[in-house]
Amino acid sequence: MRKKFKTFRWISSTYYAEGLPYSLVQQVSVQFFTYAGASLQVIGLLSFFGLPWNLKLFWSPLIDLFADKKRWLVVMEIILGGVAALLIWPAQHLNLDLAAKIFMLMAFLSATHDMSVDGYYIQTLSPSDQAAFSGLRVAAYRIAMLVGNGVLVIVAGWISWIACFLTAAVMLWGLAAFHQRALPPSPPSTSHKGQHWHAVREAFTTYMQQPGILWALAFILLFRAGDAMMAAMVTPFLSHLGYGLMARGILTGTVGTVTTIGGALLGGIIISRWGLRHALLPLTLIQSLAIPAYAWLAWVMPSVWWVGVTVAFEQAAAGLGTAVLMVFLMQRCRGDYQATHFAIGSALMSVAATVVGGFSGFLAAQVGFVEFFLLAFAAALPSLWLALRMPAVLFTDRQESMPGSDLFDENV
Repeated sequence: MRKKFKTFRWISSTYYAEGLPYSLVQQVSVQFFTYAGASLQVIGLLSFFGLPWNLKLFWSPLIDLFADKKRWLVVMEIILGGVAALLIWPAQHLNLDLAAKIFMLMAFLSATHDMSVDGYYIQTLSPSDQAAFSGLRVAAYRIAMLVGNGVLVIVAGWISWIACFLTAAVMLWGLAAFHQRALPPSPPSTSHKGQHWHAVREAFTTYMQQPGILWALAFILLFRAGDAMMAAMVTPFLSHLGYGLMARGILTGTVGTVTTIGGALLGGIIISRWGLRHALLPLTLIQSLAIPAYAWLAWVMPSVWWVGVTVAFEQAAAGLGTAVLMVFLMQRCRGDYQATHFAIGSALMSVAATVVGGFSGFLAAQVGFVEFFLLAFAAALPSLWLALRMPAVLFTDRQESMPGSDLFDENV
């Protein structure tokens, strides 16, 4: 029991440490730029902070070839804490140019930290323990996002942005100190440079040779197009409605995170009972129908109660979509390269979301929020068509555990 408690403790803390800088880069940055009065175009371009997570596969061999995973994650946390502290300077003067450079640096470091945490988890635990603790790692990651987009944003609104970023820095330094002391030593790596690059090449080849792969790639690329387009503008839209930092922290940080988890849990239950083939179209439809709910908000400008209901519904629908996409990606994982196949699929999915989100601000500024959210719904229609016409060869509905098989993957 004592050993299990120690394992529970370090898994919780490492995945909390993985989620916190991700939230700072992807969520808190949008809140900061919105507070500073950045244009919709600039806020949309913040989606490109996600590029390091899209591309991290290409420098992942460095994590295997130099030092061990424990050292990587501890050093990354120390540096990430320092970078979070650097944000105090642009926070004093609302210097958005400097803030953008620091957030991008944090994005590269955070993506590298993610790989070290995931690698440590895989190396240290047996396959059965990896499956058993998958829910814990997801919960810890989501709590970190709740703290980032909820608690830290509320701190910024209640006290100041300086207090927000200083709190984040202290958290990361505290986690680094705890992990240096509490984490078991990393098992020795047996990877060699030539072997690793050969495995990467073979993993890509086997992924692209799967039956129906063109349909699968189209679905992966387009599934989140409308949702990502909408999500990039939610924070500035709520600001447009008159909701300040504390209110947005409660709406999108607290309510949104909780309902997303609930939706993903429900989606997982539905898929396990119906099978992905039968659940694909209805769950994809629900995710898409949540988008015009924001167009309704922009049109009628209702009370805060209806805003909260809409945010909760949209986030729950996004959770259902997360369950669909994760199972679909898992079913593309075959043979000896399941973990790499999952990484390829999730990278392709998130690249499309990054690009669509990046240009959403220009469109919103041009047409207005009502029309923008309707266009986001139109962007979701191709995924509905693909879900309706998906070939049967793409559905395996396998139930066995796979690497990366939790329904709340952090990059979705």
